[in-house]
Amino acid sequence: MSDGDLNMCDLTLGEIFTSEKLGNDETGDGTEQKPFKTILQAMRKAGKEPFPKIYVDGKEENVTYELAAKSQLKKIQKIWVREGFKSVYKSKKEDEDAEKRAKNLEEARKIKLIEDKSLPPATRIRITDGHSYHNKRVKVYGWVHRLRRQGKALTFITLRDGTGFLQCVLTDLLCQSYEALVLANESSVLLYGTLRKLPEGKTGRVYLTELKAGDCLQAPGGHELSVDYWELIGLAPPGGAENILNEEAHIDIQLDNRHMMIRGENTAKVLKMRSVVMQAFRDHYAARGYYEVTPPTLVQTQVEGGSTLFKLNYFGEEAYLTQSSQLYLETCLPSMGDVFCIAQSYRAEQSRTRRHLAEYTHVEAECPFIDYNEFLDRVEDLLTDVVDRVLKSPHGHIVYELNPDFKAPKKPFRRMDYVDAIEYLKEHNITKEDGSFYEFGEDIPEMPERKMTDEINEPIMLCRFPVNIKSFYMAKCSEDSNLTESVDVLLPGVGEIIGGSMRSWNENELIDGFVRNHINPEPYYWYIDQRKYGTCPHGGYGLGLERFMCWLLNRYHIREVCLYPRFLERCRP
Repeated sequence: MSDGDLNMCDLTLGEIFTSEKLGNDETGDGTEQKPFKTILQAMRKAGKEPFPKIYVDGKEENVTYELAAKSQLKKIQKIWVREGFKSVYKSKKEDEDAEKRAKNLEEARKIKLIEDKSLPPATRIRITDGHSYHNKRVKVYGWVHRLRRQGKALTFITLRDGTGFLQCVLTDLLCQSYEALVLANESSVLLYGTLRKLPEGKTGRVYLTELKAGDCLQAPGGHELSVDYWELIGLAPPGGAENILNEEAHIDIQLDNRHMMIRGENTAKVLKMRSVVMQAFRDHYAARGYYEVTPPTLVQTQVEGGSTLFKLNYFGEEAYLTQSSQLYLETCLPSMGDVFCIAQSYRAEQSRTRRHLAEYTHVEAECPFIDYNEFLDRVEDLLTDVVDRVLKSPHGHIVYELNPDFKAPKKPFRRMDYVDAIEYLKEHNITKEDGSFYEFGEDIPEMPERKMTDEINEPIMLCRFPVNIKSFYMAKCSEDSNLTESVDVLLPGVGEIIGGSMRSWNENELIDGFVRNHINPEPYYWYIDQRKYGTCPHGGYGLGLERFMCWLLNRYHIREVCLYPRFLERCRP
């Protein structure tokens, strides 16, 4: 039974039960078994006088219910009557307002906006280019980001076109047409008008006499568009995006409506910076003489372990979504030299943490004829140069808007061997869940690794991991065959963002790696051939773009830096 329904069985019996101890006004139905909590709710359900008998908690020890006292009923009845008057008044006012609005809309339909052809032709511009068009007539396409009406003859629109925001002012008939009255946030429009610079001293804000004292509206860019004509292109429902979500909405509601969330200012800034960062990586590689390649994402080999593979039926054969493009990049070295790719990788990890995704953007590179120290230098150069390019770009200011305390990393990074990290954990009493210490040969999980990184509070290049905890393709250290020439780059706040190593370039050592990891080498014949036909020392790495973005922009959760995040139990929209 819904809240507004009348329980006819109860009224037929002529009694409604309430209980301050056991009742509930939301879930109760007024029966002895499911009483309401209050007498007022009982009267609401009855709906009209005379009321049926209303019972309350019994005062005697063995009496569950007793009839409510007349004085008690009389007192509550007054509240019920007042509620009724308010409800009638509210309903009447709503009807009057609806009638008035319908009349206004009907009158507004008679107003037809016509462009004044005596005005200069309007030049189409993007909002970001507005500073070059002060005191000129322009036209701008965009979406209504914010809307504020001041009486019948003044409306302010904050227009959004993807390149920026522009305050636009509509006056007189422009505010009174049918389209103006039904206009809502997220509607798409075309606005014509003159772009005017704000008076000195008021840059960035417009103070209006029509507003309350101290109130103000933002005027992005220090100018505004005085509109002389406009057209409605696509009308949004009343209330705009607020109809389906807001910042207080549950995270699953926000993710279900991610297509609307990305219209928000902060989310849009993050996604724009993602584009800037990807371009910075490409510019870095181009400046260093790398070629970009596009490896396949449908594969029949594993790189990081079979337990995290997404398997699929590929025309009757078993195939996987790629975990890494590393092996394919290595095949390009003899023909192209230094190579890189920016591609999607997939991990079927049963993890729903703030740093794990099932699909992520992988920045990977491979370099021939280098040694371990040169390899580490290249990784260090990648991070410092990309950050420098981002900060020097036209959008670099967004980094500090989203992460005011950001400090660019400086060379040289702290280089710490795995064995020293084990000692650090012991010295700083960072233990396993059972209280025991991590020992040599054990993998250092995410939490202790991050705790160490956050305590040191600077980038760390964690080097030379034991052979038994690293992948089959990693080269062994010449001075100690129990260790690999490997590195994990750890950053405060996010932990590991880069994993890499020198690669096994000796065929026998590579085959030993397959055996050690219980991998059938047959499907890897093409990879093994690289060691037969002109092998060479080489190394490479993979960087998780989303983790890099979290660090750069100080985002708490990795899903914040994805267009449409994919993780455990989330594959929509």
